[in-house]
Amino acid sequence: MNHTLDIEDKAQLVAYLRSQNLIDADEAISTNILAGGVSNRTMLVTRADGTQWVVKQALQKLRVAVDWFSDPIRIHRESAALRWLGNVLPPNNVPALVFDDEDNHVIGMTAIPQPHENWKVMLLRGDIDHDLVKQFGEILATLHTPTVADDPALTTTFADRSFFESLRVEPYYGYTASVVSEASGFLNALIETTRTRQSAIVHGDYSPKNVLVYQAQLVILDFEVIHLGDPAFDIGFSMTHLLSKAHHVASKRQEFLDAAQRYWQTYIDVRGEIQDAEFEDCAVRHTLACLLARVAGRSPLEYLDAKERAHQKQIVLGLMADVPASMSDLITAFGSQLDLP
Repeated sequence: MNHTLDIEDKAQLVAYLRSQNLIDADEAISTNILAGGVSNRTMLVTRADGTQWVVKQALQKLRVAVDWFSDPIRIHRESAALRWLGNVLPPNNVPALVFDDEDNHVIGMTAIPQPHENWKVMLLRGDIDHDLVKQFGEILATLHTPTVADDPALTTTFADRSFFESLRVEPYYGYTASVVSEASGFLNALIETTRTRQSAIVHGDYSPKNVLVYQAQLVILDFEVIHLGDPAFDIGFSMTHLLSKAHHVASKRQEFLDAAQRYWQTYIDVRGEIQDAEFEDCAVRHTLACLLARVAGRSPLEYLDAKERAHQKQIVLGLMADVPASMSDLITAFGSQLDLP
């Protein structure tokens, strides 16, 4: 393993790709740093023939203000996910895996052609396309449909939850419980519940920032936290982004609340009858937990200012004390309090 490899350094990246026989010895390539996540170095590589790859290298210490560490071998979970998802989702919904280097914790995948746009960027400017919201629900419901009973091999491939613990449970729920005493009982109980649930394959980072829009179709990215676990977490994590944007983009508040309702209803319609009486309650609780974690945890939403974070914290603590009976009720209750001082 090359402990000094930094793929954001073009000379190092070119030398690395040549050493791995991934490009020709005399081939000229262009490279661009891709912004976004805090857990990887990510580069766009354009080859001489115009072929484009996204090359990712996992970081051990994440790029956030507080100390946050995770084993770089997690990136190979993403490569396994790309292989599996290619057989589960429509072909245009995920990139194709190009290479997987287990020695250096680097993977390559096909780049999404231009023009495309990040869905988070679109949403933050108030561009809410209801068909894209519907796709967001359909894709997650499809991801959650395969079970261990359908494919026993998934038990081995995605059984390990250590990356989910280090990248989600501790920084989002554990850390928040340690700094927001009023929520500690709620969060610690939810941690214990979600650790016991292994009913579906969970993306673990299902967020608009990990979605590109290409030719009016969503392309889902970033699978390094994927695992066999509690699908209600994905609902809470993703719903938080729609509701937090309803908070932040006041001029489009009702449209975001309507989008949240559409997202939930689409998910339920595609999943059909969910054989889990506790699922919706768990989804509501994960949504509340993530809404709080994204203003008080290790990775706060960067677009919310201090006043918005304090207000969201106040709203969520009130809802945790009297948990809404359904997801629809939660969306309505959260939205109704956004305009209050």
